[in-house]
Amino acid sequence: MNFFNKHILLAILLLIVTILFFQYTNVDIEVENLFYNFQTHKWLIDENNKLLDLIFYSGIKKVLIVFGLSLLFILLFLRNKPMFKPYKKGLLVVVLSFIMIPFLVGTLKKVTNTPCPNNLKIYGGEYPDIKVLTPYPKNSPLRCKHVRCWPAGHASGGFALMALFFLFKSRKNKLLALSLGLFIGWSMGLYKMFVGDHFLSHTIVTMLLAYLIMFIIAKLVYKNTLP
Repeated sequence: MNFFNKHILLAILLLIVTILFFQYTNVDIEVENLFYNFQTHKWLIDENNKLLDLIFYSGIKKVLIVFGLSLLFILLFLRNKPMFKPYKKGLLVVVLSFIMIPFLVGTLKKVTNTPCPNNLKIYGGEYPDIKVLTPYPKNSPLRCKHVRCWPAGHASGGFALMALFFLFKSRKNKLLALSLGLFIGWSMGLYKMFVGDHFLSHTIVTMLLAYLIMFIIAKLVYKNTLP
């Protein structure tokens, strides 16, 4: 089994195990309970905190968009310059990952109709605990409302940074790039958990989807040759 197929298969297996584990356990609720005060009915972080919103939500999104557009500019107009020519394939993988990971995660969010923590009755909302594989109760008016919480869309941009792995040559730099993507993705994902917008499983699934998508893209770009 080659390098790409091994990582693709691993990501698929971990995705299946993760989805089934959280589907048939209450771990999501138990973890999210740590971030909710049942006496004051408030989350660990107030989503109206402008500074934290700037750092972990609105601000970081703008930074990632500018970063992605900068890489796209380099790929389109500067790729044959001596400075960038050795990195053409890596740049292509990163740019495609920046496009495809948020797009595919966002598409899943639209069709899964899974509620957020703050939508659930136990946290002051109107929904029962509807997991991604759980059908809505028959004749429930809630099934006609569309909530978009699975998987975690906000963190997808951060996890797309893991694709920087393919931009570098040395093992050390590859691991640093992968770690950067994980750090930023989890920073964004944890923030959304702390304000009641996502469960732990939502963020883990987004991370694994990002990993899977970037390796599929790299497999196609590198044509199964090691980067």
